[in-house]
Amino acid sequence: MHIMPASGFSAVSNPSPLQNGEQNNSTDDAESLINKPPDISTHYTIFPETIPVPPPRGSFSISIPDLRREFLRLQARAHPDKYPPGPKKQRAEALSSRINEAYRALSDPLSRAQYILASQHGIDLEAEDGAKDHPQDMETLMRVLEVQETIEEAQDELTVAQLKEENEERINGCVAALGSALDQGNIDEARKECVRLRFWYTIREGLREWEPGKGVRLIH
Repeated sequence: MHIMPASGFSAVSNPSPLQNGEQNNSTDDAESLINKPPDISTHYTIFPETIPVPPPRGSFSISIPDLRREFLRLQARAHPDKYPPGPKKQRAEALSSRINEAYRALSDPLSRAQYILASQHGIDLEAEDGAKDHPQDMETLMRVLEVQETIEEAQDELTVAQLKEENEERINGCVAALGSALDQGNIDEARKECVRLRFWYTIREGLREWEPGKGVRLIH
């Protein structure tokens, strides 16, 4: 028995003119991005609507929701799946990868600061000999060792939760001091705060990995 679709409508309908127009606009938008890509000379120039310039001309602090919205708009336009195999698809893949790289670096305060110091001031804290070239002050080192010992001695999740809260306060304070130093162009102070922030990030990772009876090894 042949069953007709309900209400007499055909099972497959043709796209409406509006849908066709939306698809064409999306394709045209993507084509324009590939044919005339954004300025990718720095992480900042990729997102001109959110963060046109780095500090001290701009602010270190940025709106992460605004950055993510601009990132998603760019990625939607540059998505490689919009293109058939060929040169345009390859350009889209390269652009998409570059947009991802910039977003990952700028969306986190530590990686953003490290990028600014390296690209604007030639200070590479992530280099293999970075710890030797940019040592931390003894007061911070002693504090880190104390916190590490406390983590290793922790016996319950309540203690670890308290340690996490305390460490997030240290991170927030450090990010604020780091941002202030960069905004004022005080690069030496920014470098010191960035090195300090790297320690607190290491503590954060150690606390995330904590398990009862399991030692925590923090690498500085």
